Amino acid sequence: MTETVSGSTGSHRKNASKAGAGLKIERVYTTEGVHPYDAVTWERRDVVQTNWKTGENVFEQRGVEFPDTWSVNASTIVTTKYFRGAVGSAEREQSLKQLLDRVVLTYVKAGKEHGYFASDADAEVFEHELTHMLLHQVFSFNSPVWFNVGTSSPQQVSACFILAVDDSMDSILNWYREEGLIFKGGSGAGLNLSRIRSSKELLRSSGGTASGPVSFMRGADASAGTIKSGGATRRAAKMVVLDVDHPDIVEFVETKEKEEEKIRVLRDAGFDMDLGGSDITSVQYQNANNSVRVNDEFMRAVEEKTAFGLRGRMTGEVIEEIDAVELWDKIAKAAWACADPGIQYDSTINDWHTTPEAGRITASNPCSEYMHLDNSSCNLASLNLMKFLNEDGSFGVEKFVKSVELIITAMDISICFADFPTDPIGETTRAYRQLGIGYANLGALLMASGLAYDSDGGRALAGSITSLMTGTSYRRSAELAGIVGAYDGYAQNAAPHTRVMRKHLAANDDIRTLHTMDIAVHREATKQWADNLKIGEKNGWRNAQASVLAPTGTIGFMMDCDTTGIEPDFSLVKFKKLVGGGSMQVVNQTVPAALTKLGYTNETIEAIVEFIGEHGHVIDAPGLKTEHYEVFDCAVGERAIKPMGHVRMMAAAQPFLSGAISKTVNMPETSSVEEIADVYYQGWKLGLKALAVYRDNCKVGQPLSSQKSQDDKTSASAEAATEVKTVVVEKPIRRRLPKSRASITTSFSVGGAEGYMTSGAHESGELGEVFLKLGKQGSTLAGVMDAFSIATSIGLQYGVPLETFVSKFTNLKFEPAGLTDDSDVRMAQSIMDYVFRRLALDYLDFDTRSALGIFSADERQRHLDTGSYQPINDGSTAAELVETPVETLPKAEAAPAAEVVVEDAAKAAPSQAHTSAELLEVITGSAVDSPLCMTCGTKMRPAGSCHVCEGCGSTSGCS
Repeated sequence: MTETVSGSTGSHRKNASKAGAGLKIERVYTTEGVHPYDAVTWERRDVVQTNWKTGENVFEQRGVEFPDTWSVNASTIVTTKYFRGAVGSAEREQSLKQLLDRVVLTYVKAGKEHGYFASDADAEVFEHELTHMLLHQVFSFNSPVWFNVGTSSPQQVSACFILAVDDSMDSILNWYREEGLIFKGGSGAGLNLSRIRSSKELLRSSGGTASGPVSFMRGADASAGTIKSGGATRRAAKMVVLDVDHPDIVEFVETKEKEEEKIRVLRDAGFDMDLGGSDITSVQYQNANNSVRVNDEFMRAVEEKTAFGLRGRMTGEVIEEIDAVELWDKIAKAAWACADPGIQYDSTINDWHTTPEAGRITASNPCSEYMHLDNSSCNLASLNLMKFLNEDGSFGVEKFVKSVELIITAMDISICFADFPTDPIGETTRAYRQLGIGYANLGALLMASGLAYDSDGGRALAGSITSLMTGTSYRRSAELAGIVGAYDGYAQNAAPHTRVMRKHLAANDDIRTLHTMDIAVHREATKQWADNLKIGEKNGWRNAQASVLAPTGTIGFMMDCDTTGIEPDFSLVKFKKLVGGGSMQVVNQTVPAALTKLGYTNETIEAIVEFIGEHGHVIDAPGLKTEHYEVFDCAVGERAIKPMGHVRMMAAAQPFLSGAISKTVNMPETSSVEEIADVYYQGWKLGLKALAVYRDNCKVGQPLSSQKSQDDKTSASAEAATEVKTVVVEKPIRRRLPKSRASITTSFSVGGAEGYMTSGAHESGELGEVFLKLGKQGSTLAGVMDAFSIATSIGLQYGVPLETFVSKFTNLKFEPAGLTDDSDVRMAQSIMDYVFRRLALDYLDFDTRSALGIFSADERQRHLDTGSYQPINDGSTAAELVETPVETLPKAEAAPAAEVVVEDAAKAAPSQAHTSAELLEVITGSAVDSPLCMTCGTKMRPAGSCHVCEGCGSTSGCS
């Protein structure tokens, strides 16, 4: 970023000098006289990444150094994402040691300068403990720390930003500018537009009608899209919030729903409307998550089915009344149609606000976990919960407490030297020192402990751990206040801050523990909250907020976590990246741990794991008791967790967080508008601060019908019946193929399902027959394919144009679907979708294909490079291609049809290097709406309200 505000201020140095004694740091993980680096085995690895379209190397760094305990995936992501310096230069980092030293030593230096440590010896212990925890993947800072700290770049440490905009053109234009600076730096921002007067109010200067916030959203969206395409490979991450009492609320709610309808129309007309597609920029409002701020007054009006007043921004007076239920239904309908808007519960958020004297909380970051003052930021760090699961099945309470103490200390130190994108953000963050400690791997911890995610026991443990984490964080914050001073805004907010601490303590007392593990955690949490209040009432607190639950996308892979944030296990099968490239399918290691915890023998465990590896689920697994099925329920698959299971887990953790939770509640495609409305309603009743839903396939609508209504048809038939016409029936003539004809045999794989297609042509080059081989001979699938092939071939020979088949069968959606092994058709929604796209590329000329929106990889690349599609072979048809040497034909071989021998597809050699996404699609049949990674082409998977790539670690939002 080009504009920054440098770190320390005189007030903080003065605070530091008043204490007289710094922190005494205890050794927990390390041994005096032994550096953490000397206690692990290091090895050299080669990190090579290839372009998913061309197969060319896009990244290569050989001989990088990592501990032998780190997975290939983790070392690849850290090397490509976080190592600084030009690749190949002497300045390029080549060891994890260099990365950790760059960050840790910067923190230690700042801690010394600002009076955090009692002595140099304590600073050394802090250095060793922090290094050990990062080295052994106990926790991780958020990505900006790894990008920026210790480099010549601005020392930005925050991933989350909240901006502010007022009702003036200067403020609105400044909003565009500030958002652009944050996007340019790779971070995301959110803001509330409710101060901008509505389109139903007058301008003071001219007396004309105001534009309204939605119109200004259009400009901001275009700006975000431009900056994304100009400087980043992922979409800009932004959140736009509007209060429910704003007069333009209906327009705001319906904005993205209408745009999604436009996307479907354009897609069906042949335009490239995929994420990152060449034509998607013609659609508006696609770079932001939208959320409606509802308050208790509105929610009670929904309950009571009464009218609700929309208030003018200038006077605060009601200028229009609307039926509350009608507006609530519109919100649910829009979320059903396109996943936007989400909900933020304003009254709940501000009831837990520690600094209300400094202003209300009006907005959040793009993923909805950070909620605090306007023009502020938050740096994040997340603990790997599986690192605290002891071999005896207990939770390492003492180590967890000590780890949280150290992490909170480090996070607070970072604000002393951090740079910020704007002056107001820097001033607010240094004055209130917002932190966001959180965790990852909760889903794995619960499963390994034999607890179902959607169970009272699972929720009790999650709530207790969250309570312990935040209670300890605030207790350490109070201790820091006694050493380096309370946050600048504490004096005027002492009473409300203390009130919120007591609310957390009261919520902790309401936890109903069930098992030995959560009883032990809860007991310590109760002690931490009591100590926190005692110390805080004396010293105040160093930080206005302490904890959030972020999506932990990229850093989750850095820590080799099985699950991200508060999420359950995604599926029972994971994918292990191999040193030589590709990946292999393995059953999650949490599965055998859970089975051991549940008391199964080694022999039974082996049988169950083998069954899961083959089927991807536990239903009918040999020897597994049905009452234990729920322990292995996941986000997707045969036993997917119900939507309210996700909501109840969020409700278990929310009372113990300063901020909120980044999580999207996935709902099945069959969910109704009423079910979505109920999920949003239950979120309010259960005390959540924010909630978003995603209904499967909601962004992939059915093609719009151009047919007349039934009444119109009936009327037209009646009119036609009054006329008598002579009709000449012309019988079609079948044009048979010659005995010997040119043909192309293509092997293909769609979503892991392999098959063969043989297409034969007339002498003119026109397609005349198609034969598909999929499945074993004699199987139902093989029979259906044979029948379909015959029907298609006869249709072609009777004169049905190939383009008619292509237009009817492309975009047809059913399983198997997903990634293919064809560089020209990387994704297919079904076997039929792939087959007819391939036939179009092989037999239709460029002009015909372009009208259908079908282009080869070279044509799409040329369009990206030059803005113009160019035919690869100047319109050559298959007949001309037959004259081309066989070795030049991609993924095909020319041979007479009579000589084509198609072997059993089940015996065909499998691909040597499936990507994670390809395997995942076969096993789960899910996540079909997740975008492809724009860096490496792998199918991404949900992580909170964002998506994350398992191949390279890229995210679509916060990291």
